[in-house]
Amino acid sequence: MLEMSLIITNGISALLKPKARLFVESPLGDGLCPDLTPGQAHYLRNVMRMEPGNAVITFNGKDGEWLAEVATLGKKNGSLKLINSIRPQGPEPDIWLLFAPIKKTRIDFLVEKATELGVSSLHPVITKRTIVSRVNLERMKANVLEASEQCERLTLPTLVEPQPLAQTIASWSAERTLYVLDETGNGKTIQQTILDAKGPAALLIGPEGGFAPEELQALLEKPFVTSISLGPRILRADTAAVAALACWQALAGDWQ
Repeated sequence: MLEMSLIITNGISALLKPKARLFVESPLGDGLCPDLTPGQAHYLRNVMRMEPGNAVITFNGKDGEWLAEVATLGKKNGSLKLINSIRPQGPEPDIWLLFAPIKKTRIDFLVEKATELGVSSLHPVITKRTIVSRVNLERMKANVLEASEQCERLTLPTLVEPQPLAQTIASWSAERTLYVLDETGNGKTIQQTILDAKGPAALLIGPEGGFAPEELQALLEKPFVTSISLGPRILRADTAAVAALACWQALAGDWQ
């Protein structure tokens, strides 16, 4: 029997919110019983000290958010029993983040915070001055998953394979405006630029050493590119990503 003393029809009392929130791959709907992965079973059993009958929240990026209970739980497997829908799937901001890969702990921070800030797609791009040559996509996927579960968003951002910046730009759709964070200070102010923004968009963060001059010039010649500035200080790449995304969500996203 579900161990919650109160269930609100269109939500859950903050005081009684389940301790665990899990992303699952399978469909969610009345009467369904999604399977747990070995990692999820371990997490619920050994980390959260949960047992059958305990409440969890689950989502899959398509069918909204559901209240469920642990139906079975072993050392390496288990299942959930869906109880009722508590939040329908809804639209989310369509904002991409393109970034030059940076060192491990900083890229972990960047991916985690970008996910929490509602990025819909993450694109590692290799620029002329990119120092990091290898990208651990599995580690990035794990950070995306954990951050999505924690921040209560209903989707996971897509994660695109790394590719050279020039290749990304060559296949770019002109319908999506690309806002390049210009560390030279020559870009437009981010506030007015974003207030005037319309349609799908993406932010591009350069490498730790900045864009090569010829690289930046080639970008600015594209009709879909707008150069923006984050002020008088030179920010680290991960700081710039967080600052730009916060501005975007406040002025054009779902913080309005």
